[in-house]
Amino acid sequence: MRPNKVKQLWKEGKPAVAGWLSSGNPFVAEAMAHAGFDAIVLDLQHGPGFTTEKAILCMQAISTTDTVPVCRMSWNDPKDIQFVLDGGAYGIIVPLVNTREEAERAVGAAKYPPIGYRSTGASRGRFYGGPDYAQHANDEIFVLTMVETMTAVGNLEDMAKVKGLDGFYVGPSDLALSLGLLGTPDVRHHPRHAAASQRVVDVARANGLVPCHHGSGPEEAADRFAQGFLMCQIGSDTGWINQGATNAIKALAEFRAKIR
Repeated sequence: MRPNKVKQLWKEGKPAVAGWLSSGNPFVAEAMAHAGFDAIVLDLQHGPGFTTEKAILCMQAISTTDTVPVCRMSWNDPKDIQFVLDGGAYGIIVPLVNTREEAERAVGAAKYPPIGYRSTGASRGRFYGGPDYAQHANDEIFVLTMVETMTAVGNLEDMAKVKGLDGFYVGPSDLALSLGLLGTPDVRHHPRHAAASQRVVDVARANGLVPCHHGSGPEEAADRFAQGFLMCQIGSDTGWINQGATNAIKALAEFRAKIR
């Protein structure tokens, strides 16, 4: 089976750098993958351009490179988890998992027996992963559950015991909401938010799991890697398009003002 580049980095204690795809556009997915990211995360939860079918097209585009295709699921839904894995996803990030039972549901949908209850029949997954996909998928594909509430933070130790779970992924904005910190300009520096994030690192590492963080860009990713997190995204397709377009308009603003 094709090795999972991200899991190889983790085994070496090295962090993975991810890009975030919201548009659901295969050409954009291909362009981002060719930029050299370790992983591209397809945002099926909040990405306005995504359907599960478009996720397959984007994964096909990403597979023109060695970048790892990952799906942030819309919900903890076994049907959708199986669909994207059969389509070639090499990792999933499952949102709003707060208890051990919810973590078991996510892992169970992503893993073949005896660990989980995923059904065989990986269709495109076999084309991407190789003919021995079913024999090695449980080892190569990773499952991360998102930590987005203080309930999840309180249950980390229990969730860490779930067999087949690879790690946790901090969703900082929803975690801030759970802490009542909506509107805080730089929430990651708030003591309670920082303590919750640090607990994810501590519990993950104590249990042989991987701590990951959503981040906000390259600068924060560097800080998070120094803290012990092993994957961060550093920007999104729509964010970069908006930023680039805005900067271009601003660059001409002074000239346009003179000729009006």
